[in-house]
Parts: sequence; C-alpha cells; structure tokens
Amino acid sequence: MAREESPQLSYDGRYLVFVSDRPGYRAIFLFDVAQRQLIPLPGLNRPGIVQDQPSISGDGRYIAFRSEARGRSDIVVYDRLTRQQDIITATWQGEVQLPAISGDGRFVTFQSDRNGQWNIEIYDRGVRSPLPVAPDN
Repeated sequence: MAREESPQLSYDGRYLVFVSDRPGYRAIFLFDVAQRQLIPLPGLNRPGIVQDQPSISGDGRYIAFRSEARGRSDIVVYDRLTRQQDIITATWQGEVQLPAISGDGRFVTFQSDRNGQWNIEIYDRGVRSPLPVAPDN
C-alpha cells in the first residue's frame, strides 16, 4: 500500500497536490478533483531524488516543493505550463524547508536556517530576489 502525505489544495479546490511513494520512490502527484483523475507532471519526478512538501498556486499552474536533487535541500518551483523548474534557492546558504506559494505564483515563503536558526523567508519570483522580513519588535 502506498504512503501518501502533505496534501495541499489549490485556492479554488480544483487541484490537490500531494507526495506519494506509489512509483516505489517519493514523488509529487497532482489530482484534478473536478475530473477525478491524476494529471501528469512531465519532468518533475525522478527516482532517487527526494522531493516533498509541495504547495500549489491558486490556479494550479505552479507547484513549489523541497528537493534534494543537488545533494542539499532547495526550494523549487515547477511551472505546469512550460514544464520548467526554477531552483529559487540555488545560491542560498543553509537548509530550507516547508515552501508555500502565493495564489498568483509570484511569492514563495519557506523556512531557512542560514542565520543559525530557523527563520521565515519570502522570495519574490517577479524580481528574482528575497524580500526582507521585519524582525519581531
């Protein structure tokens, strides 16, 4: 029996993204709730690569997730339309986890330990840069 976890619904409830070991390795799946069928994600999943913690944009076009394809944790955004992957933490120092993508797919938040403790980061895909997060006063 396959283990399935980390479910996330798109804003309109049309799409469900989740992680499963159905193919014999951890993979990200997309389910169309209205059509009641899995949607292929060409180029996304590869055997032997840890990919988990998916988050989906409001319209289901973008999927943000944590990947260890480069031998360390990265936050990646997969575009279902272009079938391209964008590693938004390619030059990031430290570990990253728990991505969440905004409804329009422009902003991605995640946790990072680059300063020696876990903090929240915001990445603006529009300007391809992290945004400052105000410290707690």
